[in-house]
Amino acid sequence: MQKPELLAPAGDLEAGYAALYYGADAVYLGLKAFSARASATNFSPAELNEFTAYAHHLKRKVYVTINTLVQEKELGDLLATLDVCSACQVDGIILQDLGVARIIKESYPELSLHASTQMAVHNKEGALALQRAGFSRVVLARELTLSEIKEIAEIPGLETEAFIHGALCYCYSGLCLFSSMEAGRSANRGKCAYPCRALFKRGDTSAHFFSMKDMALQEEVLKLPVTSLKIEGRKKKALYVAAVTDYYRRILDKGKADPKRAENIRQIFSRSWTKFRLHGKNTEVVDNDFVGHRGLEIGKVEKVYHNTLVFTPNHAVARFDGIQIDVPGSEKPFGFSVQEMCVKGKNVFEAKAGESVEIKLPPKSPFIEAGQVVYLASSSEVKGTYKFTKAKPGEYKTRTKILVEVELSAKEIVAKSGDVEVRLAGDFSPAQNPEKMNEAVRGAFLKFKDTNFLPEIKIQNNPPVFVPMSSLNQLRRDLYEKIEITAKHGTLPKTEIRPLPTESKWILKTDDISKIKGVDLLDFEELIVVLSDDFDLKTLANLPKEKVRLALPSWCLNPFHLKEKVKEAFGTGYTKFEIGNVWGLEAAPKDADITTDSSFYMMNSEAIQLAKEWGIQRITLPIEDILENLQTVSEKAALPCVLTVYQDVPLFQSVNCLTRHCAVCQKKECRMRLTKNGQIYHVWTKDCQTTVFNDKPFYIGDEREKVAADFYRIDFVNRPYTPEEVKQIITEVKAGENISSLAGNLKKEI
Repeated sequence: MQKPELLAPAGDLEAGYAALYYGADAVYLGLKAFSARASATNFSPAELNEFTAYAHHLKRKVYVTINTLVQEKELGDLLATLDVCSACQVDGIILQDLGVARIIKESYPELSLHASTQMAVHNKEGALALQRAGFSRVVLARELTLSEIKEIAEIPGLETEAFIHGALCYCYSGLCLFSSMEAGRSANRGKCAYPCRALFKRGDTSAHFFSMKDMALQEEVLKLPVTSLKIEGRKKKALYVAAVTDYYRRILDKGKADPKRAENIRQIFSRSWTKFRLHGKNTEVVDNDFVGHRGLEIGKVEKVYHNTLVFTPNHAVARFDGIQIDVPGSEKPFGFSVQEMCVKGKNVFEAKAGESVEIKLPPKSPFIEAGQVVYLASSSEVKGTYKFTKAKPGEYKTRTKILVEVELSAKEIVAKSGDVEVRLAGDFSPAQNPEKMNEAVRGAFLKFKDTNFLPEIKIQNNPPVFVPMSSLNQLRRDLYEKIEITAKHGTLPKTEIRPLPTESKWILKTDDISKIKGVDLLDFEELIVVLSDDFDLKTLANLPKEKVRLALPSWCLNPFHLKEKVKEAFGTGYTKFEIGNVWGLEAAPKDADITTDSSFYMMNSEAIQLAKEWGIQRITLPIEDILENLQTVSEKAALPCVLTVYQDVPLFQSVNCLTRHCAVCQKKECRMRLTKNGQIYHVWTKDCQTTVFNDKPFYIGDEREKVAADFYRIDFVNRPYTPEEVKQIITEVKAGENISSLAGNLKKEI
């Protein structure tokens, strides 16, 4: 088996050079726009050009992240970004938006499609669907176990990429709506506010119920059969990138981990480490007590007197190092820089491991108890360990190979490359030394240092004439400038527009038929019912099959039983299915009427056109979108559009369980209530999967007519509604009444 690629992050040029120096086989990075790490420094086009050329010189690869959802008005800017990627000859585009995929396939076929982890590829069916759609690589969801990773990695001809180290999200990547719906900062648009790190309250207990530890697979990476091993961290500095890349490079090359280098990483930046779900169910993945960087644990407080800390470190500590100490009742450790330290009563610059050390605390330090953990959070020694070299500015440049043909005659000289041609008239005398003249022509057109071209020169000079160098230089400048202007600029592929609706119809959706008991289905065009492993199709017996659509969930780690349920339903006459993730493309029957849910993101007309080309019959507009984009997209859509006007929005959808009592749970349904800053949240856990939603529903019924939707949808999912509540809400929603609710991003910018 070929050794896997080690893929490192780069939030800026420095981090990129550090990654390459310490052994990354490939680097992934973002440009200033369309990056899921919008707050990182990211790369300018010139920096991307220089860095890619340098990486290719080292025979390494560069992947660019365009892994956000793209609004309709941004498609022009997207083309400019893809132009840069094409010109720089990057090795792949990591993307989330299917509209981006369509544009690349049609206008930039030289760019490879990599499915971002934001696409939540979490089973074999999702990977197969994307492979058939033209993706060469899928970045797997972090939630997968080793056996699940192996199953997907066995797909012939498909590259797989798995995260091995770095920050974890509580929610499946791409399915988190918490930050977006409550702060207008969309994780799907690169601006997550990290609500998962916040302090929540359950009864009398306050804790960080959703704050994940950091993934650190360490030597376990040797078991992963994937194409690429990915380090998270585009918001981290070059020092962190260097240390983590070096650590895993050595594991891959030597077959074992270096404990000292692991300590270096913990000191530079680290939350508590976890292997997450690599070996199956794991209840120890959340740090309830603290958030953020803590550092390397080096001892415990023995005593504090006269504002002096006394402890015996198990690791050397030097003056100006950073120390952090856990303080009960505080979300973050107390930290300070060591300014004065003594060993055996003498001032020292460094205390060795095992030596009792006295360190002066800064003024106004919090109360520190004996027994509290002491961390080394910053080390001058480690900072000096990871030095690296980088290319000189301007030394490397990505250039496009071109053929330049130069024709010389007595009255005119002509230079052309492809369809581009420039001419210069003159009165040129015969050449006394034709060979020397031809060399002069070649030399003039090989002055390409300040261009993006690598020319091959063909000369026609017969009968030979002499042309002054000034004329040749002018011709070269004119030609290269004209090529730059006419260089490839991608265009948006053609899309269709459906006939706009004259009247919008209503759709009802539920995860429990008993909730809609007494509802007159004649008032609805369609009833969507959510499928689950334990769903009994017999409960649909009294409903007209032509009105029922069965919904596949957005996540399904083990779809075997659900696929059997789908097969059974299709065989008994249920022909309509809704999918919430790409895995549904593979799981739904091939001859079925397939529509998409809002989690199958359709934020621009290009994505909708691709859905139509895949045979999808109808799309649901994204819950988190803004009014302006909803209006534009619905008017330009190739397929009928559904606008959800009422729903208990799943803010988090997660494989993590808050109960943490797996031995007694037996996958039973469990509900609990949390609060934060006056807001109430409901947590619903079933089959080891967790959904978190706000106490207030999402509702935009009073604004619905501003969007050219073919259908309005009312959802009764996640929350245990009574039939009486359902009937009352339907009446209020249809009347456009004012309901106590959340409007999401309808009137915001995301």
